[in-house]
Amino acid sequence: MKFIVATRNYKKLKELSRILKPLGIEAVTDAELGIKLCEVEETGSTFEENAFLKAAAACRQAGIPAIADDSGLEVDALGGAPGVHSARYAGENASDADRNLKLLAEMAHLPEDERTARFVSAICCVFPNGDLVSARGECRGKIGYEPIGDNGFGYDPLFIVSSGLSYAQLSADEKDVISHRGNALRLFAVNLQRYLETKKDSTEFY
Repeated sequence: MKFIVATRNYKKLKELSRILKPLGIEAVTDAELGIKLCEVEETGSTFEENAFLKAAAACRQAGIPAIADDSGLEVDALGGAPGVHSARYAGENASDADRNLKLLAEMAHLPEDERTARFVSAICCVFPNGDLVSARGECRGKIGYEPIGDNGFGYDPLFIVSSGLSYAQLSADEKDVISHRGNALRLFAVNLQRYLETKKDSTEFY
């Protein structure tokens, strides 16, 4: 059984492949199916809505179950910003460094106890029959005063977890244990397995 993953991010594909394999599911890309997924405008106001938009579009185009995710950073003192705009926070063509600098500038006046934040990941799988399976994962932490660490990407060098280290100071395995995406993936695997159990004698969702 093949599920298309609506991403061109190899790391995300690898993570999803790992959790889907024990369920007898092969995660494939649009290129492997000989198609090219259309770009989807992320107009949702939540991570869940954007994940659904991407998964639903991929499912319609590929004709098989499709999985997509949306994730970002929410800073409490900024009213949840950058939120769903995390990737475009400093403009369409801005770099990770640009986004980090903007965030630090906007939080420069805030003391440590007002720098709380969370990373959020929403995963959605849409089936051709209209069914969907979803999961949400979070990791709470604080925003530091300067970038620390060389691993990861995005806001990782600024996000300080309970150990006092930034995401960017953690190894991939260490990050996976506590990360928003790791938490979402583990819950998604449980939810998907439960769904598949209800459909084990049916092929209506293929």
